[in-house]
Amino acid sequence: MDILVIGSVAFDSVETPFGRGDDVLGGSATYFSTSASFFTGVQLVAVVGEDFPDEPRQFLTSRGVDLAGLQTRPGKTFRWKGRYGYDLNEAQTLETHLNVFETFHPELPESYRQAKFVFLANIDPELQLEVLQQVEKPKLIACDTMNFWIDGKRDALIRTLEHVDILVINEAEVRQLADEANLVKASRAVLAMGPKTLVVKRGEYGVLVFTEHSIFSAPAYPLEEVFDPTGAGDTFAGGFMGYLAATNNLSDETIRKATVFGSVMASFTVEDFSLDRLRKLTWTEIEDRFRRFQTLTAFEGL
Repeated sequence: MDILVIGSVAFDSVETPFGRGDDVLGGSATYFSTSASFFTGVQLVAVVGEDFPDEPRQFLTSRGVDLAGLQTRPGKTFRWKGRYGYDLNEAQTLETHLNVFETFHPELPESYRQAKFVFLANIDPELQLEVLQQVEKPKLIACDTMNFWIDGKRDALIRTLEHVDILVINEAEVRQLADEANLVKASRAVLAMGPKTLVVKRGEYGVLVFTEHSIFSAPAYPLEEVFDPTGAGDTFAGGFMGYLAATNNLSDETIRKATVFGSVMASFTVEDFSLDRLRKLTWTEIEDRFRRFQTLTAFEGL
């Protein structure tokens, strides 16, 4: 089944100890859509300015991403500039120019309103709520957020979480949202806010998945070279949701496999700047790395 995603399409300027990329394609919805497109079709809702060129549109379309929900407005496309040190887990934001994204309100084409799988990427929770008011009877709603919204629009975020089945956020954000230092206790508190499943992104330390009755841990893939971690979390979410939508199965076993596929996709993204690694990625490579993930944690019982 296709996935509906609402998020940002942007141009990033990124500097890491291993190189830099200037005005490269980025944005939460872009990374998510590209990753998910290896598994299923994607319906993208976002906004760009008049400066947005044809090439990124052609690339996304070539990946099977439906751009009927991509608005073009007078002005410039959202731009972000950041720098990473040798600790690649956190970026230092140098500049943010919202541009047309500042006044964005999502408008779903009629063909999108029947979407069964919905992903609310990291944007203002009030916009996330606007999307939920336009979709009819989705089977699964997943959501991402960040510290900025947890601090600045907590009430709107809590209202959003009441409708969410799966929340995908990082470790620090779980603690912040729950106001609890212990990650396990914090996760239980977040689950009590509405989500049935909490996926905790832990960067180079992998992923933890909490449900009411279980905890699942998946490692990060050990890489010799990491060039740019920008978009890794969104790429993870794309692989995760892509697999769930492709299988149309929400069992615990499928969610665990989806977690590993998400980690596989994120591990490829960080190997190059922007979406350059995903542009040349093949399904054979994805399958091979999935099997390698299996061997990382394979062991015999007592």
